[in-house]
Amino acid sequence: MTATTPSKRYGRLQNSFRGWVAGLTRIGTQARFYFYTLGSIKDVLLHYRVELIRLIAQMSLGVGALAVIGGTVVIVGFLTLSTGALVAVQGYNQFADVGVEALTGFASAYFNVRLIGPVIAGIGLAATIGAGATAQLGAMRINEEIDALEVMGVRSIAYLASSRVLAGVIVVIPLYCVAVLSAFWAARFGTIVVYGQSSGVYDHYFETFLNSTDIIWSFFQAIAMAVAIMLVHTYYGFTATGGPAGVGEAVGRAVRTSLITAVLVVLFLSLAIYGQSGNFHLAG
Repeated sequence: MTATTPSKRYGRLQNSFRGWVAGLTRIGTQARFYFYTLGSIKDVLLHYRVELIRLIAQMSLGVGALAVIGGTVVIVGFLTLSTGALVAVQGYNQFADVGVEALTGFASAYFNVRLIGPVIAGIGLAATIGAGATAQLGAMRINEEIDALEVMGVRSIAYLASSRVLAGVIVVIPLYCVAVLSAFWAARFGTIVVYGQSSGVYDHYFETFLNSTDIIWSFFQAIAMAVAIMLVHTYYGFTATGGPAGVGEAVGRAVRTSLITAVLVVLFLSLAIYGQSGNFHLAG
């Protein structure tokens, strides 16, 4: 065996140090872009209101083939519809094993609002609106359209990134209303129609454990996720390189990063809002 020379050890240490520096530099670059994007939202409201309205219509109803099915609203509605049905299936059967199947309404009121609704809405937002924003900005970057906007004196970050972040926040409000209502309806339909539980029993436990404060906090979580997801996707689209292949790679990285970010946002906000007690009392 050949002994490792001091020069080789120094080279490995140097490479490791360079990797750490490069990672910290990327984090700093992203943080600077995020702060500048959030700070430029006022420019969107002052100078780019028409572009903001166009983005809101595009994100909510979609364009092209996506508009045929109703856009992102319908996609997220179907996603939460399926998860609400799963709450009915799993909740009823699990509670029936211990003889308390009447508590299926509690499961819908508790899990759909605190966990399933925000997470599924975040996934739908990242996979549709977020990925589309990254692809659009990436295509503009490799075609030098962003450089052309800057040459013409247009505030590129405000016009392209900040406008999409603000539009995403505005769109997520009705989007999340559809998501929560779809989950509630699917859970109620599955429990009452499929499993034959009395509607009075289901509604009693559902209304008993449905806390209006939890719904408000759930909307706050959805808005926070929308901000984080759109910031991530606009950054990766704005900094895409390497031609069409680079744009596809940027979309993949943005979706992966935004999904992780969405889960972390839900986790930390849930800990901050509900704490150890969970603001929950099994009574009624």
